[in-house]
Amino acid sequence: MDELTQRASALPTAALSDALDALGLPGSVLGIAPLSPTAQLTGPAFTVAYAPADEGKGSVGDFLDDVPPGAVVVIDNAGRTDCTVWGGIMTQTAAARGLAGTVVHGACRDVATSLSESYPLFSCGRFMRTGKDRVRLAMVGTPLSLGGVPVAPGDLVRGDSDGVVVIPAARLQEVIELAERIEDTEHGIVTAVRAGHSLRQARADFGYHLLQRGRR
Repeated sequence: MDELTQRASALPTAALSDALDALGLPGSVLGIAPLSPTAQLTGPAFTVAYAPADEGKGSVGDFLDDVPPGAVVVIDNAGRTDCTVWGGIMTQTAAARGLAGTVVHGACRDVATSLSESYPLFSCGRFMRTGKDRVRLAMVGTPLSLGGVPVAPGDLVRGDSDGVVVIPAARLQEVIELAERIEDTEHGIVTAVRAGHSLRQARADFGYHLLQRGRR
């Protein structure tokens, strides 16, 4: 894990989302949540897109052979929750190969397996019905969209109990530095309140209401 990825892994998605907001970047993913409230993931995106099955049918999951250790598998299945594109075999394979986690714009299954493996899995929902012969692998390693949030291969993906953010690789340092300042400011406000200051005064002193302005 490189230095910027390590710094991102120490930040909550809330601070990163505020930094993305301040910079006018659409990185906060709506509707995707962790299976476990303690799940955490940080790593570069390995992108995968599915499409509805055609006469050729198709399979799911063989792309895992090509995912490097430390990467986050990001799957776009158009938000479908009527069939799954991630299950127990994939979880156990990904865990054995040292992947950082998986984000599914769609549904997963075999939740108990993911929880027992402590594998970080984020999705729109869970449903037991297979995606085999319902979806087909359409693209691997190309830009995609998670409900309007663009994701390119190599973009940094960060997930925690609040959900998932995607940070463009070209803006990574800028976003992290701003998120660290935001996090320091919020810690300062809490410290001041605990020392007896009013919340109103602490926020004013630390410029809380200005954190997301003037950087777009």
